[in-house]
Amino acid sequence: VAYIDRPRMADVRVSSDGTTKFLLELKDGELVETVLIPSDAPQRAGDLAVRMTQCVSTQVGCPMGCTFCSTGRLGFRRNMTMGEILGQVQAARAYLNDTRPEHPIVRNLVYMGMGEPLLNLGPVLDSLRTLEHPRGLAFSPRRATVSTCGIEKGMREFGESGLAFLAVSLHAPNQELREKLMPRAAAWPLDDLVSALESYPLKTRERITLEYLVIAGMNDQPEHVRQLARICSRLKAKLNLIPCNPTPDTPYRAPSPEELLRFEKALWQKGITAIVRKSKGQDIEAACGQLRAAHMSSL
Repeated sequence: VAYIDRPRMADVRVSSDGTTKFLLELKDGELVETVLIPSDAPQRAGDLAVRMTQCVSTQVGCPMGCTFCSTGRLGFRRNMTMGEILGQVQAARAYLNDTRPEHPIVRNLVYMGMGEPLLNLGPVLDSLRTLEHPRGLAFSPRRATVSTCGIEKGMREFGESGLAFLAVSLHAPNQELREKLMPRAAAWPLDDLVSALESYPLKTRERITLEYLVIAGMNDQPEHVRQLARICSRLKAKLNLIPCNPTPDTPYRAPSPEELLRFEKALWQKGITAIVRKSKGQDIEAACGQLRAAHMSSL
């Protein structure tokens, strides 16, 4: 028997760009956040509302300690249960009054909120199976993506499950910089991670997404373009470029639009499929790397 625990909605904040962030209180009083991100794509015929992507959390806090991430600096509290992971989806659907399975408002799910999904693999896989079951929410595996910092344990099992796409938080094209930005993830050497991704089971036309937080002057220089080209030449992958978002107590700076365009152009010239992802929800601290910063600092 699977129980879905709908959490108490402790706070809702809406961004000027339409992004909505929910602060959710679990049964034991712990807090997590989930985010609804409106699509920029034009609405299809029959759609009565803007389509949304939901970003869900898998842990309370995070043990990875990435230096650019507010969640990582909070430390780890505990894993979330399968019911708590799905409870975020139910809470968002209730808020949106999203009750039409033939034209759902929440179209895509990304496991990119608080926590490292592969360190809570059992509940994550169970949540995906339940989501995709005809008696669940009937979500397609083509509409779910799980993001990892690059955890050796569990990556193969996740790939063989075929339950969702894989995204890997790369953020650094060499081991030295990865150790600085992602010290715990870097315990698995970058070359070993890339080798594992070379043999990762992919379906026809499927590609791995490499996520790359662009930090001005730190990982966006010509030598980094060359290093990324060497990595991407080994993989069936695309590169998502995410401008660094401001978080408290970090010295990192986002690139200017001109710097970002220059970096993107240099990557394309090396044959890399690189796509700039627009940051949404910055004004409510809902963008990449910002989750839980304001709330936890006041608790």
